[in-house]
Amino acid sequence: MRLIPPPKVEKLQVALHTKAKGSPSYRFYALYDKIYREDVLRHAFYCCLANQGAPGVDGQTFQQIEAYGEEKWLAELAEELRQQTYRPQPLRRVNIPKEGQPGKTRPLGIPCIRDRVVQMATVLVLGPIFEADLEPEQYAYRPERSAKDAVRHVESLLRAGFTEVVDADLSGYFDSIPHSELMKSVSRRISDGRVLRLIKMWLEAPVETRDRRGRTERTTRNKDEGKGSPQGSPISPLLSNIYMRRFIRGWKTGGHEKRLKSRIVNYADDFVICCGAGADEAMATMRSMMEKLKLTVNETKTRTCELPADAFVFLGYTFGRCYSYRTGAAYLAASPAKKKIAKLCDAIGEQTSKHRTHLSEEEMVGRLNRKLRGWSNYFDLGAVSRAYNAVNYHVTSRLRRWLCRKHKVRGPGYSRYPDRYLYQKLSLYRLSRPGRKFPNATV
Repeated sequence: MRLIPPPKVEKLQVALHTKAKGSPSYRFYALYDKIYREDVLRHAFYCCLANQGAPGVDGQTFQQIEAYGEEKWLAELAEELRQQTYRPQPLRRVNIPKEGQPGKTRPLGIPCIRDRVVQMATVLVLGPIFEADLEPEQYAYRPERSAKDAVRHVESLLRAGFTEVVDADLSGYFDSIPHSELMKSVSRRISDGRVLRLIKMWLEAPVETRDRRGRTERTTRNKDEGKGSPQGSPISPLLSNIYMRRFIRGWKTGGHEKRLKSRIVNYADDFVICCGAGADEAMATMRSMMEKLKLTVNETKTRTCELPADAFVFLGYTFGRCYSYRTGAAYLAASPAKKKIAKLCDAIGEQTSKHRTHLSEEEMVGRLNRKLRGWSNYFDLGAVSRAYNAVNYHVTSRLRRWLCRKHKVRGPGYSRYPDRYLYQKLSLYRLSRPGRKFPNATV
């Protein structure tokens, strides 16, 4: 959730961005005092509060901070920063399942709230500076940019003839970023040693894990190996963008963009290279550059493909040959990936299970509508009709079955609960292409 900064904080950000944009080689030397400025630190606290999140190793929650006194807590934190006695606490390691990869997990490092607030304050100050430097091909964690913009960009490149594609994947990008090289990229713009010291401390912070018996184990892998920017920290997205910029910038300055007639589209650690020709050479060049950047290419997931014969998945969308419902003509476009459709249908199936018949019809339909609207807010680009029809059929079937169980109605329930009843009487949300109207749908 993005909060609008107070006027004075916004004025500071605009001034920093304007200076950075107008002076590409300028190094900012007096930023540390901006981080613990009262309005900056308070806004950082509210940003973290809006995001909520689990407590860190100290177990402190926002409710406890409120009970202690928000102003007092922020004042003490500001004083630590002012006196340069602030030290980050270890990260709490949790593992979340990887989507579409059963049995595999993605590690997250959860900082304590105090560390989150200081990191967020640092992002508020440094973000506008590095925003001036990031490449237009980078779409993640940036104002006025989104994953959908990246999808649109790829779609436009394919239609412009860049149909040979390197579908790339990096192994553990966030955990592989080398500290020394990253700090060089940061110090290219920041010369304030106190700010650089803060970032280095966060990169080298130990990580705590707990086993099933509740025993704590602390590791210092990041410091020992000199690499890694733990996912889950507010500063991590900015640092990942700064380092990925090196690859994209190097692709251009090295002449590969012109030589291979190629364009990169990047979102966080995901990227594709769309080429007019020579995708194999582009992949070999990319591998060589990643080796120099000390990043590892996932060879099992990285491949080349040539459209329209092939297809590839990027940011939840499948890019490939689609057919017009009206004319039957083939064209290149994006469409919701099958895994994303299946995941939504599984969630709907869970929501309408026999264990939820205690809910009222209004509550059930309200939950379904929120899920459907949230999904379609992202998956509304390209050829969506086939996906929407499949989801609509699944939702009506599951809701009809749920109604029969709830009211002990025998049979499939088509006559008692037809689509017209579901959409008009219960106001079920129907997925539809933009501009398309259904007389019996409440949108």
